[in-house]
Amino acid sequence: MKFGKRLKQQIQDSLPEWRDKFLSYKELKKLVKLISAAPIRRRNESSLEYGKAECDFVYLLDIEIDKFNGFFMEQEEEFVIRHENLKQKIKRVVDLWGPNGINPSEENYKEEMEKIRKAIVDFHGEMVLLVNYSNINYTGLAKILKKYDKRTGGLLRLPFIQKVLVQPFYTTDIISNLVKECESIIDRVFPADHQEEAERAKEAIVVAGEGIFRNTVKALITMQEIRKGSSTESPFSLPPLSLPDSDLIQSIQLNAAVPIL
Repeated sequence: MKFGKRLKQQIQDSLPEWRDKFLSYKELKKLVKLISAAPIRRRNESSLEYGKAECDFVYLLDIEIDKFNGFFMEQEEEFVIRHENLKQKIKRVVDLWGPNGINPSEENYKEEMEKIRKAIVDFHGEMVLLVNYSNINYTGLAKILKKYDKRTGGLLRLPFIQKVLVQPFYTTDIISNLVKECESIIDRVFPADHQEEAERAKEAIVVAGEGIFRNTVKALITMQEIRKGSSTESPFSLPPLSLPDSDLIQSIQLNAAVPIL
């Protein structure tokens, strides 16, 4: 599948409020085509005009990066807060209705913990979607820069990617650690349910139901697919994903570097 179609599908499968936060790949592709349409002789003779076109292209790329960073950092901050809130909710329920709580109640305990369990599963899914958001937008930038260099004879790709590698949206360590902590909470607080969730995930790959869980599975599959092809690493490769060794994630191999071919 061509990247443009893959990105379009990812946008359709993302959360509604995320859909305008992805790379404007189609528009950038049109601009590359427009810039490269000028005959080589004309481009050489009109170096100032061509230089302005390249500056305009870089300016649009910078706007895209600002968009990614703003959205990613906002989500990251929200996820950190949500993670702390979930831990506090668990503690309150255990302290109040747990076996050794102030007012032990098996019925209330199970009811509230079930609500928390569902919230954690959704939260976990949204964080995986954010990792995928980072991956697919970086991949799109690398591909459009490769297309630009190939069609115009420019040399933008390497220096621009080096700048991208230090951008907040590219650095997913905090989110990956939160995903791991969520997995740890599920293992610790809901040990009997963890295997059940993994089985549901595997079924979702086939059944493809609705909601955040379905979108999470599709995101994981996408992250696997963009890692197919040559295993050769390059300055444009994404690092291996740092996600937990859950049954779901281990059932979908995600540990190769991402070649941008």
